[in-house]
Formats: sequence, structure tokens, C-alpha cells
Amino acid sequence: MGPKLTPEALQRLADEDLMTLVERKDADAFAVIYDRHGGAAYSLAYRIVGDPSVAEDVTQEAFISVWRSGARFDAARGSVRTWTLGIVRNRAIDALRRSAGSAPKLDLDDEAVLESRPAAELTDSEAIRRETARKVRGALSELPAEQSEVIGLAYFGGFTHSEIAEMLGMPLGTVKGRMRLGLEKIRNTLAEHLGGGPSEVVP
Repeated sequence: MGPKLTPEALQRLADEDLMTLVERKDADAFAVIYDRHGGAAYSLAYRIVGDPSVAEDVTQEAFISVWRSGARFDAARGSVRTWTLGIVRNRAIDALRRSAGSAPKLDLDDEAVLESRPAAELTDSEAIRRETARKVRGALSELPAEQSEVIGLAYFGGFTHSEIAEMLGMPLGTVKGRMRLGLEKIRNTLAEHLGGGPSEVVP
């Protein structure tokens, strides 16, 4: 294995090289991975579940999984960041389904979310979007898992169709098809509650 690398040397390594060390249970390498991607992981978890403490739990569970399953990372299938966020996404959607009945509000004032959003997007329309987000979560719980998954990533995670296809390892056309079917069902559900304002569903 060679001599143990200094923290400075670890910081200079690419994510893929760090994951080789994580696979060997190098805690310092894991700490660097967490420092690089922990913020984005929490932000994604929060945007999906809408609750700070649940998002923290989801993030912690996801990184424990990264530590335990580092050997499963395959650079040929995407970046470490994409792989890590995919694990976060799975954990967050599981948590969302478990707590769907409470339908927490999406509070976009959270610092971790604000730093990932352009200031120009923080307009008066966010007030409507926040309320809609609460109802969208309720509607998501009524969809088949494959549809709620892609819509949750797009709406709460802010990912594009192409990014979602990469994260889920499926064709872009499949993602778009599931999105279309799920949005149609959500629009019908929201129309009953919002007086026909389905346009807010689309990120």
C-alpha cells in the first residue's frame, strides 16, 4: 500500500483516486470525499425531504453507505459526485415516502439551498412555489415509485433530464416518459387543490 499520504497530498488527489483509498478503509481519504461533496449531498437531501433534521440523517446514512460500499464505485459509470448523490437521492426518497403523510414545507430560506440557487430565482413567485411544493410532495406519494423518483429529482433536486438519466442509469427517453406520465397525474391532483395551477409543477 505504501506510506500513508499526508492531508495535503490527499487534497490534491482526484475523487476517483480517493475512492480507491476509501475502498481500503482510509478514513482520511473518506473525510476529503465528505468535505468535497457533503454540502451538495445535504442540499439535495433537504430539497427532497424539506426537513433539516431528516436531511441531516439522510446525508449521514448516505455517507455511511459510501464508506461501507466504496468498492461498488465504478468510474466508468459516472463521477464520484454523481454516484454519491445517487445514494443520497435513494435515501431521501425512501425518507420522503416514509413521511409522506406529514408533507413538510419546502423552506427555500435554508442557507444550504440558497447557496445553490441563483439570486435571480429568489422572486415573489417562490411563495407560490413553496406552497405548491408541499402539495407536490403529497401528490408524489400517490405515484408509482419510478415516476415519483424522476419528478422528485427534477422538482426538488433541480436536476436536468440528462442528469437524472445518468444518475439512474437509464435512457433519456425513459426518464422523459416517466416524467410526462407522473406530471400528468400530479397536474390532475394539484388542479383539485389549487384551482388549476399545474404550471408550478415544472422546475
